[in-house]
Amino acid sequence: MKIGAVMFFTDYSMQPAPLARLLEERGFESLWVPEHTHIPSSRKTQYPAGGPLIRPYYDIYDPFLALGTAAAVTTNLKIGTGIALVTQRDPIVTSKVVSTLDRLSNGRFLFGVGNGWNQDEIENHGTAFATRHKLARERIEAMKAIWAQEEPEYHGEFVNFDKMQMGVKPIQKPHPPIIVGGAWPFAARRAVRYGDGWIPRADRIGEEGLRELFGNFHKMARDAGRDPAELPISVFRVADSIERLRMFRDLGVDRVVFTLPAEGEDSILPIVDRWTALKRELEG
Repeated sequence: MKIGAVMFFTDYSMQPAPLARLLEERGFESLWVPEHTHIPSSRKTQYPAGGPLIRPYYDIYDPFLALGTAAAVTTNLKIGTGIALVTQRDPIVTSKVVSTLDRLSNGRFLFGVGNGWNQDEIENHGTAFATRHKLARERIEAMKAIWAQEEPEYHGEFVNFDKMQMGVKPIQKPHPPIIVGGAWPFAARRAVRYGDGWIPRADRIGEEGLRELFGNFHKMARDAGRDPAELPISVFRVADSIERLRMFRDLGVDRVVFTLPAEGEDSILPIVDRWTALKRELEG
């Protein structure tokens, strides 16, 4: 089972390059960066975790630029968006950003995607909140066409362009893995429909029913004509518990990702030390 880390990088946190080097030196598989373009002062949607938003939501760096600096100082560490808000991104521009980062990292990019929860933020980008899921699907389908075809075109309800050329293609074929983040059952359905994996959050999964949940996801895949092996599960926000890690491994989870706070190196190093010890214990 692979182990990665996710961080809200800010100007007051440990920076992407030194953290990426540290994670690679310790043998971790991946580094992930979330996305929020901005946070509106109004609030139509409550923060899913409850209470006020923590400050890093307002201050987070652009994920693709942060990951670019991480890729430049590493060789094997995979880099991923965890997650990119497709509902807030132009598909033609984003397809080139993804292709460029995959090329500059020599095929190490993981495209974690999601549709977002903050209605005000989404609507500031001209996206209707009620139809954001179909918009996201069309944008992902359009990007797949751009990556795979020499003269792609796409005609949908929300995304529409005639034949064009975009010569920057990803190294990974047909494209970097599209790993869909979100809760059961809706995000799981989106993962089955157009993804290459699913990202549920451990802090929203109870101890009971995990085996049933993952079994239901595999059944959903089979019912849709997909091989569950083509849809690995990456569990985010995993607690630093060896028992919990062994449970996820035994359930066939492909990857777990732990959260690092948006703090400096003095705070981050002890957490990475703890996870390094857990990783060694898990590996026996």
